[in-house]
Amino acid sequence: MYMSVKQAADLWGLSDRRVRVLCSQGKIPGTVREGRLWKIPVDAKKPTDGRYKRASSLLLQIEEKMAKLATLRPLTSGEVERLNEEFTIEYTYNSNAIEGNTLTLRETDMVLRGLTIDQKPLKDHMEAIGHREAFQYVQALVAEGRTLTEQVIKDIHYLVLSDKKDDRGVYRRVPVRIMGASNEPAQPYRIRPLMEQLLEEYTKNQENIVTKMAQFHLAFESIHPFIDGNGRTGRLLVNLELMKAGYPPIDIKFTDRLAYYRAFDAYHSKGSLAEMENLFADYLNERLDDYLTLLTVNDAEK
Repeated sequence: MYMSVKQAADLWGLSDRRVRVLCSQGKIPGTVREGRLWKIPVDAKKPTDGRYKRASSLLLQIEEKMAKLATLRPLTSGEVERLNEEFTIEYTYNSNAIEGNTLTLRETDMVLRGLTIDQKPLKDHMEAIGHREAFQYVQALVAEGRTLTEQVIKDIHYLVLSDKKDDRGVYRRVPVRIMGASNEPAQPYRIRPLMEQLLEEYTKNQENIVTKMAQFHLAFESIHPFIDGNGRTGRLLVNLELMKAGYPPIDIKFTDRLAYYRAFDAYHSKGSLAEMENLFADYLNERLDDYLTLLTVNDAEK
């Protein structure tokens, strides 16, 4: 008898992401993988493991997996297209859902295929289409090797905020507050100099990719440069830079949103990067496991 990742997460008081990571690292005996799903024995015990929680403990694994990927047969164009389509749908659903979009994963897929969902706001439809176009633009930027600039950030935001034409791609001109957050976003007159400083510091940053992107993401969201769409734009920027550096994009799940919020709280209340680093490292490690599993199975079948 088996239970799902979600059932195990609810039983053990963990996030879905954490359970998937433990499965991929072999920390839960008897776990079986079928495609992209994990089946966990119903009598499995909650793992007592702290090593994976530290981003630094995963960095070596991530680099080892990147090196292993380089030795395997590359995906065909058809395989890449299929994986990109699946990722784009799930990524669009999760990133929008974190910000309050009401479309389900299935409904997001349908909207991206040109269908209209009854009784769902037009705004939700436009957000799904806008996010897909923004991610496709990010992929084009990666192919071109474009440097991250304020204009690139504004261009991505312009596509994300498809339902607010007057606010697309422009820094906000009014103060804002984030309800329930300890951080107070920058005053409008400080946004431009803070963004220039952020990009300058990012360019000079010599940290590993996980730490570098955690620092950038936390700082970007703290500035909160736009009136709306900051979270979606910020997560797209993380993937832009990950992909430019040769890593796969990551998809922060809606089910892990509380862990994501806690990472911001830890940064603003304690100045700690650790929780965001852990989150990014776990997701990146899991994505690499997915690629390795797919390519290893494909090679074995040949």
